Amino acid sequence: MNKKRVRLSIVVPCYDEEDSLGTCIEKVLEIEDEETALEIIIVDDGSSDNSLSVARGISERHPNINVVSHERNKGKGAALRTGFQLATGDFVAVQDADLEYDPADLKRLLEPLRSGKADVVFGSRFLSYGAHRVLYFWHALGNKFLTFLSNIFTDLNLTDMETCCKVFRRDVIQSISLRENRFGFEPEIIAKIAQKRLRIYEMGISYYGRTYSEGKKIGPKDGLRALYCILRYNAHKAPLPVQFLLYFLIGSVSAVFNLMLFLVLFHGGLDITMATPAAFLAAAGLNYVLCVLLLFRHTAQWNSVTEVMIYLMLIAVIGWVDLSVTRWLVSAGTAPVLAKGIASLLMFVLNFLGRRFFVFSEPASGPWQT
Repeated sequence: MNKKRVRLSIVVPCYDEEDSLGTCIEKVLEIEDEETALEIIIVDDGSSDNSLSVARGISERHPNINVVSHERNKGKGAALRTGFQLATGDFVAVQDADLEYDPADLKRLLEPLRSGKADVVFGSRFLSYGAHRVLYFWHALGNKFLTFLSNIFTDLNLTDMETCCKVFRRDVIQSISLRENRFGFEPEIIAKIAQKRLRIYEMGISYYGRTYSEGKKIGPKDGLRALYCILRYNAHKAPLPVQFLLYFLIGSVSAVFNLMLFLVLFHGGLDITMATPAAFLAAAGLNYVLCVLLLFRHTAQWNSVTEVMIYLMLIAVIGWVDLSVTRWLVSAGTAPVLAKGIASLLMFVLNFLGRRFFVFSEPASGPWQT
């Protein structure tokens, strides 16, 4: 029994690839058969060579090829956003114009989607399959490190987070709001897919990497951007142990600020009853700002009465505990600096638990959540 024919939209981002674009599209066209109809969307990202002319020439001969262009170079992520919005197929794939990835692999990656087992399929360069050109050791190590770090935040077990070979259900990719314009697209899309708890599969693919003299474009600054994107797009939904480690950094800064301000106020003449809550409230404000900016919610605003009330109640309870513990330890003969230090450690734990489960409560990423 023949399989139902599906339509696959293949987005081809292109920037200065006149030498390989024609061959790439020819190879993409070869995967069309009685089971798979193709829609090819070439997005020229402000190329300075003849890539756009080549693309338009190919589209004149093939009615299933759509060519769009950016007036200026915006980056691969921006090109993919444009292509995803225009896709009309059942599934959407990414194929780089530089031919580092073999379009023939897309047919295999399509199978878990066609059978209804997957929502997203990634091609991995680190799972054994096909030919792999031997190139840069440090690049491979960097990719594995970024994948490892991404997995820590997403609770996934991918082997190649930075892969450019991806196939999605169209409704899935068009439902995700993407922001990154360059290669930060890779960790961003992984983060947002993990947060949707989709059915993700990985399959080995061939890899025909290029050297920089052959036109490879990714550089060290893209690696740094990837680190930033892993934190930016994952922190607010990272698994609890990861969020605790991040909060440890934020809480440590706030605790040191709390302690230093307390000592300044106490030795400046305020008694413990006044110095302790004053230092605590100032540190709580700093803690909240850092949590909003770095950990829980990047776009948080004071626009919810319930959120504000919960946060103020949390501050009041923890502040009372802070004051009580500090006074009790001092009255027991503990030096003020040590008493405040002990209370600050207790506040650290209570602050994290209160923020994570009451103020900024969100389900974590990963397939284990229901």
